[in-house]
Amino acid sequence: MLRENLWAMEINPATEVDRYIAEVQRNVEDSTPPRLAAEVRRQIDIARVSPGAEEAALFERLARLLEEEAVGFDRILFDTAPTGHTLHLLSLPETMTVWVSGLISRRQKYNALGRMWRKVAGAAAGDELPREDRVLTALTDRRKRFERARSVLIDVRQTAFTFVLTPERLPILETGRALDVLKRYRIPVGAVIANRTIPADADGEFMAHRRERESHYLAMIDEQFAEFTPYRIPLLSTDVVGFDALSRVIETLPDYEKSVSHVATIT
Repeated sequence: MLRENLWAMEINPATEVDRYIAEVQRNVEDSTPPRLAAEVRRQIDIARVSPGAEEAALFERLARLLEEEAVGFDRILFDTAPTGHTLHLLSLPETMTVWVSGLISRRQKYNALGRMWRKVAGAAAGDELPREDRVLTALTDRRKRFERARSVLIDVRQTAFTFVLTPERLPILETGRALDVLKRYRIPVGAVIANRTIPADADGEFMAHRRERESHYLAMIDEQFAEFTPYRIPLLSTDVVGFDALSRVIETLPDYEKSVSHVATIT
């Protein structure tokens, strides 16, 4: 708790991957025949370092927060990684729901074949299928969690994505492409903020040249993202650390809080 009615959490990706993999390992090992245990552990160790493992673990955590914590808070804000990483993360509800559905289907077929084999082979088949398939249960629960998270992310009454970019060519282009991706996944965008703009009272020849160059990019931002009425945050003389600095930033955005007060903002 940082202040009254204000809490913060820093999510450690490595810790979330370990927790995610440990849960998978428990469920799989409890439902795996002993003769396959060594191979299962090997595959899980490979999965731990495979591409996408971190994003899957982080989204699992995000989904749990939306599911378990949302009731107790007026608003939940996620300060996410750079744009490319975030877009991949936000696309996971759709892609992982499809992937998990495929795993569920294969697991159900495996169980059906196992039951058929046990009927044919009788006692010779052994007792390799547990009465409760924890893998199938975990997969079904995970799919429901992803579906609920996706319903929140695409609900304009609850969620909005805020883009923060510097007035430079590449960030503008990247933000434009990101907006197209979010529209594809029907994730609502609430605001665009041009950050670290040169203050009007900054003097000197160097700053005058920078301001002239910046004005071109600010005009691009205003034109390209006109539907969001872009906000501007000036470059401060100190780092934005602590409540005093945050208060100074908020003072530059007198209408921002009012404009997004009806949504939970993901930044």
